[in-house]
Amino acid sequence: MRLRGPAVAYRATVNTMNNNFSAKKALLASALAATSWSALAADPPPPPNDQVVVPQVDRRDLEVPKFPSNDFELGLYTGSYSTQNFGTSWVYGAKVGYHITEDFFVEGVYGQTKVSDELFRQILPGGILVAGTEKLSYYNMSIGYNLFPGEIFIGGRRARPSQFYIVAGMGSTKFADQRKPTFNAGFGYRVYLADWAALQLDLRDHIFSLDLLGKRESTQNVELTGGLTFYF
Repeated sequence: MRLRGPAVAYRATVNTMNNNFSAKKALLASALAATSWSALAADPPPPPNDQVVVPQVDRRDLEVPKFPSNDFELGLYTGSYSTQNFGTSWVYGAKVGYHITEDFFVEGVYGQTKVSDELFRQILPGGILVAGTEKLSYYNMSIGYNLFPGEIFIGGRRARPSQFYIVAGMGSTKFADQRKPTFNAGFGYRVYLADWAALQLDLRDHIFSLDLLGKRESTQNVELTGGLTFYF
């Protein structure tokens, strides 16, 4: 059907009104977007607060427990001392030491024994020593090194820590009114009964010069001892 004049005018009027309404909607949307963007740019969001609740804790002064280091040692020993040319006699003494590291340690030792010239009296009338027996005493400072830490089994179910070590040092020996510089060297074996006690077996050679028969000679004096050592 062909529209006539009033209908055409009406249709044109409607189209114009629709176009104007669409333009207003577009302008309103643009205005709202610009306003929202300006508000967001002007007022940035507050920074987040990580700690929401502040704890109220009463702090206490704590005392750190003191554990013994067990670096120091104190021991007693006894055994045999073989004095060259005079035979073997009973020896006893004491030692004190300090373990510098797990491997190295130092120790000071004092020991004494009584030496008899009974063998010489069978050959020489009157012997060599005036009283027949003389006290031999010695002291030394030595440094040791733990070579083979390990374990020793006692029975079939128990094992105790153990260490094999070597030791050497210098000191002095007094015998028959003579005091002589002494070099000592040897080795030992240590078995720990607890972290504060151990059994020790030592073999030492005390080397010093001696002049009793008008001739000075270097003597080798072997000592074999066992003892008990405490650590603190």
